[in-house]
Amino acid sequence: MRKQVIAFLSAFIITAIVALSMLVVGVNAATNPNSVAASNSPAAASPTSVSASTASSQAQIAQLQSLVAQYQARDQQYQAALSSDNQQLAQASQEMQMIQQLLLYLQNHDLIQIDSQGQISIIGG
Repeated sequence: MRKQVIAFLSAFIITAIVALSMLVVGVNAATNPNSVAASNSPAAASPTSVSASTASSQAQIAQLQSLVAQYQARDQQYQAALSSDNQQLAQASQEMQMIQQLLLYLQNHDLIQIDSQGQISIIGG
């Protein structure tokens, strides 16, 4: 009989602790000033809050679309500048090859001499 009383008392104490914990959490949630209204509550579904939320979302979407358009325009400008720079680089590369060919031709025909430091001397002829 004594074991049954101890078991009953232990069960009662554990149940009381769990119930008290639930009560504290519930009261804290009910009195929290920073709480958010539940999505299915009547307060959250009021027409003014829905329309204000929708207007705010649409304004934000419009702002983001404007930013995307600006970034796309800037990207096109960068692509055009890059293409122009690539053309200039190709042209400069061709000119450099032509100059190298000319110097090699003049050197092979003993008209100029290029030393190890890159200085060009004209050979009198």
